[in-house]
Amino acid sequence: MPRRLVLVLGDQLDRKSAAFDGFDRTSDSVWMAEVAEESTHVWTHKARIAVFLSAMRHFRLALTAAGIDVDYTELTADARDGESGGKSSTLADVLLQSLVRAKATGRTPDTMIVVEPGEWRVRLALETAARQAGIPLEIRPDRHFFSSREEFAEHARGRKQLRLEYFYRPLRERHAVLMDDGEPAGGQWNFDAENRGSFPKSGPTPGPGRLPAPRSFPPDAITRDVIALVNARFASHPGSLDAFDWPVTPDDAQAALDDFLTHRLANFGKYQDAIWTGEPWLYHARLSQAMNMKLLDPRDVVAGAERMWRQGKAPLEATEGFIRQVLGWREYVRGVYWHFMPEYEQRNALGADLPLPHFYWTAETEMNCLKDALAQTLRHGYAHHIQRLMVTGLFAMLLGVKPQDVHRWYLAVYVDAVEWVELPNTLGMSQFADGGVMASKPYCASGAYIDRMSNACGGCRFNPKLATGPDACPFTTLYWDFLARHEKLLKKNPRMAMQLKNLARKDAAELRSIHRQADGLR
Repeated sequence: MPRRLVLVLGDQLDRKSAAFDGFDRTSDSVWMAEVAEESTHVWTHKARIAVFLSAMRHFRLALTAAGIDVDYTELTADARDGESGGKSSTLADVLLQSLVRAKATGRTPDTMIVVEPGEWRVRLALETAARQAGIPLEIRPDRHFFSSREEFAEHARGRKQLRLEYFYRPLRERHAVLMDDGEPAGGQWNFDAENRGSFPKSGPTPGPGRLPAPRSFPPDAITRDVIALVNARFASHPGSLDAFDWPVTPDDAQAALDDFLTHRLANFGKYQDAIWTGEPWLYHARLSQAMNMKLLDPRDVVAGAERMWRQGKAPLEATEGFIRQVLGWREYVRGVYWHFMPEYEQRNALGADLPLPHFYWTAETEMNCLKDALAQTLRHGYAHHIQRLMVTGLFAMLLGVKPQDVHRWYLAVYVDAVEWVELPNTLGMSQFADGGVMASKPYCASGAYIDRMSNACGGCRFNPKLATGPDACPFTTLYWDFLARHEKLLKKNPRMAMQLKNLARKDAAELRSIHRQADGLR
């Protein structure tokens, strides 16, 4: 008789997780399930579906090789309704069906155990299923992170404003990261000012020590089976699997980390905000997918980066900038998600209500920067953070797209998207829909920013300097229109003073022309 049933979700593929504390191979077992709803509650990119299914199947293989009993439900290419993994199956449905089978064979567990899910919806589903089955559900803390939800709540208590910097610094101190004799390495906490470089006109030329391609992970037999399944079962879903090469095991993830630390960390900081068309990876780590699925421990990531600096193999500004993304930002957004959910998901501080443009699913647009970022997203299920914030996200905010539509798109199309990290980054950082919880001001800019940070404007039919006329850049038109439409709200924010002063220099006739052009774009 099994004492405990350990539920392992697709973003919890960690043998060292709290779910396995006290696990007894002679009596306990593991439950895992591939569920149609997890690919259809948003119109999920084929690569995102494939990376989760492949990593889950590899994790099952590792568990069974260790002598652990695994009750695993696989999706099949056909979609027979009413069966486990069928057309309308939900996580709760499949779990309840598994428990019915267990009861019929006299193997009903005494209790179920799961690590904190990464999504409010999933947590509610599991709690509901447990109540319906009459079996206790123990939800254990997620040790993967540097800080707990309770620690974030304590940090937030009594504060009028939450800001990353004041959360990040105590974490550095507590975990002794980039600290020398109790002081921050290099005498300062933040090296952001040194990490805003753009590429020269010649671009990030490939070559030894310049722009090395990241480590690739060609599909093995398990992944090839998954790719065939996804292409058959989810044929109508967006994206492509032709270039699929994501890490799907802990060994793969470690190799990806080693590759980044050796070949790209040193230049990560300087060029972390730069964009170059046709170059999806640049000096970025490409590790968020592995970390968010728990294939890679963030402590190893942070320790590895610090080790490179202390060995003189990476500059401090690049190392600190990268560590701040992992130890700071990643922990911070998780805290925001759980502190404010479930109402956070419905926030819309700017009152945006337009639907997401259809070209976000096709990349069929004349705007070069958007075309490149969207085509890359559809091919790889990936775009680096500045493409997400200052290209796809910026355009949606300036246009006035309903933030929940933007959220569902980001959750659907990126392989690293788990809601705890995606939702605050989208609603808060990208769309300013939370009114300033995540960011101290809206990240709004005209086409001039994209022209400065990329090569996209050079071959574009639009002119980033123009706000009106047939050659006007839609980003520039919508930027001035955005400032004017939200001027009353933005005046309350001292960080917007300079941009509003520039707006005030435009006469009434010019603003009317901008508004007409913006209305035409909408």
